Amino acid sequence: MKITVDIDCTPEEARTFLGLPDVRPMQDALMAQIQERMTASLHAMEPEVMLKTWLPAGVQGMEQLQKMFWAQFANAGRGGKKE
Repeated sequence: MKITVDIDCTPEEARTFLGLPDVRPMQDALMAQIQERMTASLHAMEPEVMLKTWLPAGVQGMEQLQKMFWAQFANAGRGGKKE
């Protein structure tokens, strides 16, 4: 024997029925605070500063890699002889 009960209610109605607290005001306040902080952080940082912050050695590392490749190509062009 199988019995199926379908309940059609909103999340707010289910929360009230089960006696759970309504956390929507707290979530809205928290999300507003997070949005304010993120907006302030984005306005305070310029793209150049952000790149230097996120990739401190990335650009320098790429320059070093490029210099190494050019040195290897130059060395190969001379027949593998070192100066």
